[in-house]
Amino acid sequence: MRILVADDHDLVRETIAAFLRSEGIDDVDTAATLDEAIALVDRGISFDLILLDYNMPGMSGLTGLDRMREASAGVPVALLSGTATADIAQAAIRSGAAGFIPKTLPSKTIVSAAQVMAAGEVFAPYSFMTQVPDGKAAELTPREREVLRGLCAGKSNKEIARDLDLQEVTIKLHVKTLSRKLEARNRTHAAMIAKELNLA
Repeated sequence: MRILVADDHDLVRETIAAFLRSEGIDDVDTAATLDEAIALVDRGISFDLILLDYNMPGMSGLTGLDRMREASAGVPVALLSGTATADIAQAAIRSGAAGFIPKTLPSKTIVSAAQVMAAGEVFAPYSFMTQVPDGKAAELTPREREVLRGLCAGKSNKEIARDLDLQEVTIKLHVKTLSRKLEARNRTHAAMIAKELNLA
């Protein structure tokens, strides 16, 4: 696996590269600006993953992400940041980023995230991405929270309906509504978010 780490802070860049190498990823290239990173890609080096610092020279917000995605033709490109908000992270993923890595994550998690994204999955730490949604969590009704607890316990709609003495169709509606409120893609995603936010 070959990874490109682009960050204008020497210490951060070299530390992340060292984390990756220590976990058996031997081919780690580094760059200090977006233009340097694009130049490496233009030389024909084949990367499995590209990590870009959100605030380094040349990025201009998400414009830099778009430039690198265009230059790298299909290679997963993710953002690193110590200052970007959850809103920026969500916007990056909507724009096609392979993920978002807060620099505050433990080194092992950063390495795991890199492996996940290189394999074609999207990485976004729920605890970070859902910092703002304490408000969303507050929107859940007591009944929706009960249904959510059932989801977290791995129960089917039928089992949750029996526990709460409700119709199964009612549980389906609750699952749909609470998933929308939590911006979850499905019931499993909703359960993961709930666990991260200690909602259930």
